[in-house]
Amino acid sequence: MTMARMSGHRVSKASWVRRALFGTALVVVLTIAGTAFRVWQVARADDRDPADVIVVLGAAQYNGKPSPIFQARLRHAKQLYEAGVAKVIITAGGNRTGDEYTEASAGAQWLIEQGVPKSGTLPVGEGSDTLGSLRAVADVVARHGWHTAVLVSDPWHSLRARVMADDSGLDSWASPTHSGPIVQTRRTQAMYIFRETGALLFYLVTKTPADDIGGTGLG
Repeated sequence: MTMARMSGHRVSKASWVRRALFGTALVVVLTIAGTAFRVWQVARADDRDPADVIVVLGAAQYNGKPSPIFQARLRHAKQLYEAGVAKVIITAGGNRTGDEYTEASAGAQWLIEQGVPKSGTLPVGEGSDTLGSLRAVADVVARHGWHTAVLVSDPWHSLRARVMADDSGLDSWASPTHSGPIVQTRRTQAMYIFRETGALLFYLVTKTPADDIGGTGLG
């Protein structure tokens, strides 16, 4: 092989490598952008079709008092209940080591104090993240002979929650809350869209929750 041909071969190989790297980078960027768009798109939807149950995904509680984020979810679930979307509100979420209350029990108690009949609440106090909570809820739903659920969470969390619910055997759709600390500013919204995009992609690849992405602790 002459020097000219060898040089041409090296140039051709380098060009192929550059094209491959560019193509890979483009696919990654498009995947992230497409997922972020779906997170944003589902966050804007509000499906209030009748279902067997309303499922409120837990958030932080402090000695039995739901955090502002959790209260926003519970308030929205109460509105759905009063509108006749479902006759039972399932509150989901376990507790941290040392906590006396689970997120589920704190949420159910808050709903009762706000006028929801005790018979209309069903706490499921298991799970330390969204996936674990939804798996526990799916078991309870199946035992009661129910099939469908309206998921109540924050807007940006809705797509990931729905994907996990479907994987857990729940026929579900989302009616996110549009009030509370998470939706107050554009900067906050952008931060949570970014966080949820990463968490959803991580789950789709690994089928495990990304509890600590972004440090938000939303599971």
